[in-house]
Amino acid sequence: MDRSVVILAMGSSAKFVSDKGLLDLHGKPLINHVIDSIKGLVDEIIVVTSSQERADLYGKVVSSEINFVVEGSESEGLLAGAAAGFKVAQGEYSALLPFDSPFVSQEVMSLLFDCAIGKAAVIPRSTDMACQPLHAVYHTKQALQAAKEVLAENEVDLQAMVEKLRGIRYMSMMVIEQLDPDLKTFFTVKSTFDLKKAEVMGKPRKTSKTKEIIKRRK
Repeated sequence: MDRSVVILAMGSSAKFVSDKGLLDLHGKPLINHVIDSIKGLVDEIIVVTSSQERADLYGKVVSSEINFVVEGSESEGLLAGAAAGFKVAQGEYSALLPFDSPFVSQEVMSLLFDCAIGKAAVIPRSTDMACQPLHAVYHTKQALQAAKEVLAENEVDLQAMVEKLRGIRYMSMMVIEQLDPDLKTFFTVKSTFDLKKAEVMGKPRKTSKTKEIIKRRK
């Protein structure tokens, strides 16, 4: 097995009436958008939740092939969740994704996987040097070891894990824009406003030809 994906469904959904991962977006739960975006590109999909209750809820709406891991160390946040996912991942390389990014580009993730061979990680980075450790691909064993080390040092930030790794390839956002012009891959739903924005973002764009047809019909 070469490729895994670890989807982090941690954190609170307090800003929403229901669990964020179950919010409806274009007719399906938000978490399914993330799963569908990576399906077919990886050999296994692992969803890390903060409780068995959430795992059971998600289990009712996702494919039976999805593997769940429960990591209840809320105080250690996403880092503990990532470590839990890497621990069970069978792939040599693992993508790390949040459960609230509905527009992850399969082309972008494929590029990251291809560029990860022989590296500790491939991490997108903007021109201002800001990294995206939650939309990246890691060498599973190296990332797990780094995560364990920083957790032992009472660190809870994913960036601390990244800083432990040696042999990282940083992927320029300018390169990623060639595949994902609007960088929608990195959009996350953090509020009800973001959900409404996602509803608009997910609609097909009207090309100039489409607009001309509509104009003629009027």
